[in-house]
Amino acid sequence: MAKESNSKRKRQKAPGLEEEHRLIKNGFKNIAGLDEAGRGALSGPIVAAACILNHNKRLYKIRDSKLLGPNKRETLAKKIKQEAKAHSFGIVENSEIEKFGLHKAGLLALKRAVEKLKIKPDFILVDYYKVPDIPISQKSIIKGDSVCASIAAASILAKVFRDNLMSRLAKRYPGYFFEENKGYGTKKHLEALKKLGPCKIHRRNFGPVRKIKKLKGKSKNHN
Repeated sequence: MAKESNSKRKRQKAPGLEEEHRLIKNGFKNIAGLDEAGRGALSGPIVAAACILNHNKRLYKIRDSKLLGPNKRETLAKKIKQEAKAHSFGIVENSEIEKFGLHKAGLLALKRAVEKLKIKPDFILVDYYKVPDIPISQKSIIKGDSVCASIAAASILAKVFRDNLMSRLAKRYPGYFFEENKGYGTKKHLEALKKLGPCKIHRRNFGPVRKIKKLKGKSKNHN
């Protein structure tokens, strides 16, 4: 499986700058790519990143963050931060995800990332979604992190930021193996949930967490 995965990564065409170059020809200067990480996790925040690449400095080996190993992502994230014109992050905590719902929370994270950019973009490229309530021209691109370099760069930044955050939170909430699963519903994580119950950063309205919470509540009532 590892060999198959590696060969798949090699065959994957690098995301290009065609969208960005077309926009530059049409007079746009600061084009931000947007993407988020953590949407499907059971715990922790959604983290979005916005990135305005310097198109005079081509960043090679950028890929959709899901196709890169942790070390490669870390290396590329550092390089992107050094070479990009601007980058920023938008965070939506698990309590806000519970309050607004997953879809609205994801859009809010993207909006916050755009608003925190030190350079105001005049156009934004977003993976799959469009960001509401923001007065900037934009385009959503299906599988944008696979085909658009600015979005791919944002996907790497968001993933690395969130992974590192979850590793830090693992020390505050031991026993759930957040340093390994990053909050996603792995077998080990679900077993820990059954044993310990949800912690402060679990998304309590998500099915597996809600189910464990009910079971824990019943067992307390029987005792």
